[in-house]
Amino acid sequence: MLMLGFAGFLGILKIILMALAAFGLFDAAFRREDAFRAADKQNKVFWLIILGIALVVSYLFSILSILPVAGAVASIVYIVDVRPALQQVGGGRGWGRRRGSSSDGPYGPYNGGR
Repeated sequence: MLMLGFAGFLGILKIILMALAAFGLFDAAFRREDAFRAADKQNKVFWLIILGIALVVSYLFSILSILPVAGAVASIVYIVDVRPALQQVGGGRGWGRRRGSSSDGPYGPYNGGR
């Protein structure tokens, strides 16, 4: 019974690591190449390869081996370090970018009733 619970926990952890790598891969795929150079964070192809390998490795290997752990570290580095730098350089989100100010309403800018 305990081993079944442990196997279920490892399965959930494996799904979470795959989701992290997939999120990083899709986010990097929709970013502009020049944003990577402007943020001084390697290049787009490098991160696509690293995150793609992390996704494949987390799918193929057991969570108890070293390769999925290295893939998780690469995914976390992209999400915590590279992605915020790209957002600062690129001016927001990479995909689904919203244009306009944060004070814009559905019919234009909100000026506080003035």
